Amino acid sequence: MRRLFTASFAYLIAGVLSGLFYREFTKLNGFPEGESTQLGLAHTHLLTLGFLVLLVVLVLERLFALSRSRLFGWFFWTYNAGVLLTSAVLILHGSLTVLGEESGAMIAGIAGLGHMLLTTGLVLLMSALGRAIGRERADAPEAAALVA
Repeated sequence: MRRLFTASFAYLIAGVLSGLFYREFTKLNGFPEGESTQLGLAHTHLLTLGFLVLLVVLVLERLFALSRSRLFGWFFWTYNAGVLLTSAVLILHGSLTVLGEESGAMIAGIAGLGHMLLTTGLVLLMSALGRAIGRERADAPEAAALVA
């Protein structure tokens, strides 16, 4: 549980700092206000996919002991790799946009890889949760017999 809390807190800090970077970098470079750049998306990705999702997973861990499943470790590392890779590419692409530079197909491909890692992580999370719920259901008759 400590690992989930630490990761969530780190994403909170990274999300806030990326928002600050977005605001100041665009101002510093005279980027027109309201014009589209992916820097703002990095801010929301870090806060939503990193901070909020891992807080929800922390609650699920507390309720269902998800970490008892081997899938949970795979979820944790795959999902975090996806969040970090996706956010890093958003920051790179957004910075290039602000600087008036072109981004190539490689950046889009790496962003796609980040999203694939996120998807794989979420599938692993749901599998671990499904197993935990099944484990809880299987333990329920034993608990009821002990009470009676």
